[in-house]
Amino acid sequence: MRRRLVSWISLFVLIFMAACSNGGNVEPAPKTPQPSNTVSESEAEVKEEAEGTPEMDFDLGGKTIRIVSWYDMTIPEENPDDIKRKENLEALMAKHNFKVEYITIDWFEYTEKVSSSLLAGEPIGELIRYARPWGIPSLVKQNLFWEMDDLVTNWDVFNPVYAKTFAEYNGKSYGFETGTLGSNGIYYNRTLMNELGMKPLQEYVDEDNWNWETFIKVAKEANRDTNNDGTVDTWGLAGGGLITQALAANETDLVAGNKQNLDDPKVVEAMEFISKIGVEKIARPTEGGDWTEPGQFFRQGNTLMIFGADWEKPVYSNDMKDYDVGFVPFPKGPSAKEGYHGVDGTVSFMMIPKAITNPEQLVYIWEKIHDIESIYDYSHQALYESWFDNEEDIKNVRLAQAGMRTTDHNTYPTMEFYPFQGELLSGVSVSTIIEKYKPQFQSAIDVVWNN
Repeated sequence: MRRRLVSWISLFVLIFMAACSNGGNVEPAPKTPQPSNTVSESEAEVKEEAEGTPEMDFDLGGKTIRIVSWYDMTIPEENPDDIKRKENLEALMAKHNFKVEYITIDWFEYTEKVSSSLLAGEPIGELIRYARPWGIPSLVKQNLFWEMDDLVTNWDVFNPVYAKTFAEYNGKSYGFETGTLGSNGIYYNRTLMNELGMKPLQEYVDEDNWNWETFIKVAKEANRDTNNDGTVDTWGLAGGGLITQALAANETDLVAGNKQNLDDPKVVEAMEFISKIGVEKIARPTEGGDWTEPGQFFRQGNTLMIFGADWEKPVYSNDMKDYDVGFVPFPKGPSAKEGYHGVDGTVSFMMIPKAITNPEQLVYIWEKIHDIESIYDYSHQALYESWFDNEEDIKNVRLAQAGMRTTDHNTYPTMEFYPFQGELLSGVSVSTIIEKYKPQFQSAIDVVWNN
């Protein structure tokens, strides 16, 4: 099989959005290059020219391999790629004498059931999908999962970003994935934009001028009293709580390793951006609703922009039939060096419990299942072409997808993240917030790292 250079992209979604998006699913990556604006923090590339793992001869004696997730991971038969994977699995089951059981556990019960089984030394499955915040560093530190560095090496099948970045702890890898993340960014009401006579948002992207400054300019321009009754009736932005997105767009995070990172100039820039959104009342004011309120505002057709995940496009298309809904990436931060970024706060991957005695065989099986030549030109092609009818929107979704990052603040349950974001939006000075939350964040981090 031919090999190619595969960039180490550092992908890094709101925790809830990630939990909901396609059930946390990822789509296998086709063996073609992705858009070029990828994050490469290590400035390294995977250059191995070796072929895939040599054929192995073993008999599992009829053993059942349990594959555990919060969604059904049964291989579907919806397209030629899936059909080939299923054929590969059936051939492997016959050759190596094993069966497969797919175990689905409710999202809200998942961590408790899986973690308790691991701690008891009786893992609930052989192959377990786990989100980074749940297992790294807490469970990995307790030696509950196998290291993957010597087992996951075929980069024509496995995604090096997962193995080398997302699933990394203390210089070692503990997970693997054969697919790529979805995408997220800014949805906008193209119909409303045209009615207001505004410059097309796509032009900012084409000019490489879609940044925080132009984003705020656009949002302010759409805040209008269109009928001259003294009350604003169109708005530029639904939902101003965008600190996670801003951090990713500026290529930073609230946590760096086992330390709080609030003094990082990039973090300060992100905080000042969100503070400005709040202080200058750029986002549409709340009417006392819950987390679904921004989406409700956007669906009304009188709010220009909202942050959202790729999978939400068919929902908007269904609910907003009278409007043309477009997509652009989240705007670049002032310190960004690698283009546009989306963000996933609960990035997940496959892990193998240390109590399982044959990790090399399990990784081999997973590799051979997914070792196919994709019929698609890029990841998520079938979905994106069915969801989006505008080629520029598809290009923008892919740009955001190629730069996906993760965030580690979700790893720390006692971190007062939402009060922190709330104070930013309420107008408390950035310097005051930094001094207030530095000890609290560090304490929350220490609870996890020192336990």
